[in-house]
Amino acid sequence: MQSRPTAPSRILMALVIFATHHVVSAQPARPPAPPRPGPLVLTAPTVPGVATGVSAAPLSASAHASISEYLALDLNNLFSYARPSLPVHYDAAVTRADNTPPDNRITDPGATLGRVLFNDKRLSTTNTVACASCHQQASGFTDPARLSAGVAPGITTTAHSMRLGNISYYNPGSMFWDKRAASVEQQATQPILNANEMGFDASHGGITMLIAKMQTLPYYPALFQWVYGTPAITEARIQRALAQYERSMISAGSRWDSGYATVYNPQLPDKGLSLDVPGLTAQENHGRRLFLLPPQQGGEACGSCHRPPTFALGGNARGNGLDVGETTVFKSPSLKNVGVGKAFMHDGRFASLEQVVDHYDHGVKDGPALDNRLKGRNGLPRILNLTPVEKAALVAFMKTLTDTAFLADPRFSDPFKK
Repeated sequence: MQSRPTAPSRILMALVIFATHHVVSAQPARPPAPPRPGPLVLTAPTVPGVATGVSAAPLSASAHASISEYLALDLNNLFSYARPSLPVHYDAAVTRADNTPPDNRITDPGATLGRVLFNDKRLSTTNTVACASCHQQASGFTDPARLSAGVAPGITTTAHSMRLGNISYYNPGSMFWDKRAASVEQQATQPILNANEMGFDASHGGITMLIAKMQTLPYYPALFQWVYGTPAITEARIQRALAQYERSMISAGSRWDSGYATVYNPQLPDKGLSLDVPGLTAQENHGRRLFLLPPQQGGEACGSCHRPPTFALGGNARGNGLDVGETTVFKSPSLKNVGVGKAFMHDGRFASLEQVVDHYDHGVKDGPALDNRLKGRNGLPRILNLTPVEKAALVAFMKTLTDTAFLADPRFSDPFKK
């Protein structure tokens, strides 16, 4: 039992409490800290290289040296991933489509770790393949080849590499062409653990051997310490960092975006999507009308599935009739940067946008997975009968979705020195 303080002690304690109360009261009240913004906050333009986001754990000089030996990273001056500068038409409706889970919001340190993981060929069994090998920035984070080279000579992937820009805006959040992964997080490590792609399948030790290899690379324990507070490397931590980085790949700077921002009007029912876009040619605006407007207004309503302004696929979209009797409902990546592609669809069967337009014009096949919007009143696949001028206009419009700044953004470049 504690003894009661003596009378002088009680007087001294009272004086201390009185003085402390008045010192604290004399300080101006601190306003509550603002809530941390989500990944899609509209902000003033940010300067690449200015650190934003949560504070990372401090590192020792030796840890910094381990990182700088391999990587061109300034951990005290990070690229901005958490608070992108977005045009006005990336509004609240766009934000609502974001599939980022509340427990994995984008942070600058987390996305920086994801950038390292994404570009590291050492995460393959042969040290020859990284995520970035198949998802190449200059090609819109896809592969110019129909199928990508795997870890062994003559081995390729079984599907065409998907573009990654604006994946955060596919509202269901499921990933891969066939949507077999429920989230970006669950998708993130599957290529690493695939026998053909990066090689760490069960026969090569799986996630256990991958982590054991990463623990021998001096920069990973240091980076995981920096991001997560401990050097422990786990599959969940790898997935979280990769997902943050991939979701930060927002493409919003195409010619169409720049022009549409000047006519965007949230007071209009279509927010100005039906208006001609300044900076686009007559042919490109013709293609824009065909793509975005409904049939009763002279369009083909392509945008009812590939939804502007992100041009990510709508969550209710079904199959596009590539093959007769198709039962798999394949998804599509965002059409941003589709104009720099050289192979299209889940198997890369089309080599040009002209062939893609021809498919929708007269090549759609019937089957259980076919989207109703691709059917006519008779229930059979629609035949659009587009003229050569209309086909060329559609292709021209899709090429206005190319975001050249995104394709060269240093935030998404390879950080490795060796």
